Amino acid sequence: MGSVKDLTVLQKPTEEKSGIGHFKFSDRYSVFDWGAMPDLIPNKGASLAIMTTHFFELLKIKGIENHFRGIVKDTKVLPFKEVNEPFDTIEVDLVRVFEPEIKGGEYNYSIYRGADKNFLVPCEFIYRNSIPKESSFWKRYDKGGIKIEIPPDIKPDIPLKEPILDVSTKLEESDRYISWEEVKELAHISEERLNEIKKFVLRISKIIREECERVGLINQDGKFEFGIDSEGNIIVIDAIGTLDECRFEYEGITLSKEILRKYYRKTDWYKEVVKAKEKDRKNWKVLVGTTPTHLPDELLEVVSKMYQSVANLISGREFFNVLHLKDLIKDLSKEY
Repeated sequence: MGSVKDLTVLQKPTEEKSGIGHFKFSDRYSVFDWGAMPDLIPNKGASLAIMTTHFFELLKIKGIENHFRGIVKDTKVLPFKEVNEPFDTIEVDLVRVFEPEIKGGEYNYSIYRGADKNFLVPCEFIYRNSIPKESSFWKRYDKGGIKIEIPPDIKPDIPLKEPILDVSTKLEESDRYISWEEVKELAHISEERLNEIKKFVLRISKIIREECERVGLINQDGKFEFGIDSEGNIIVIDAIGTLDECRFEYEGITLSKEILRKYYRKTDWYKEVVKAKEKDRKNWKVLVGTTPTHLPDELLEVVSKMYQSVANLISGREFFNVLHLKDLIKDLSKEY
């Protein structure tokens, strides 16, 4: 399915009926759209599965439909309350995924024309409660590349009165930020349907923000994916509320994949990636002559502990025998 999650299809989705699949969250990680990096982060997959399960079940309690069906343990599919040890696989409803074609050097989304039910909306919907100074948003801002309305007095790291909503492509070689008009054109959805999705983004982001505040975390930003189910309703899909989908803050320290990005930005590999993307947005990987280096052992260990500790904190349960975040701050704030 991707560089981080593995999908096993049990029943294929059709236009009239959702499919069924198993999402296995691996210990792999990806940064800068590269795909699987050279290391595995111990217990990362189980941590992500625990976090997303917590939020998917919470959404259902709040009346927000999503594709989560349960936790896969051996041959059973169980609710969260019946599982007391780490797990890395969940069962989900599946929608159809239409891959855009490349024609004349551009992505062609005409395959979505006429799609009415049971399909993935080919975008990632982003919310920003604040915009950290290290966010790629500021590079686009400086270049005049922001395609959405933003407050005139916006500043790094300052909480926003209302979340800013942003959107990017999902199925292209590199994520591409687009306008709301482009979303309608790509996915062939109406203004009314797009406004429904925006309302869901605001509602779900509020739920995640409040859950984070309950345990002493600040939710800086995050992203969601949506599908249209076999009844024509909007549902939340993929994963939500994890350190791969969100950026959290604890006592001034950012908790997300940013700690990994920060390390790799110092490498020659990253410099080549940046140059390659500037030359060819679609086939940039073949232009990169080096490979990413392995993480230092110390960094690998602290990142693993970060994932596990946040999973414990958000779920309110001790799935992992690991230090509390407050005891990891010193190591998380170090330069590697």
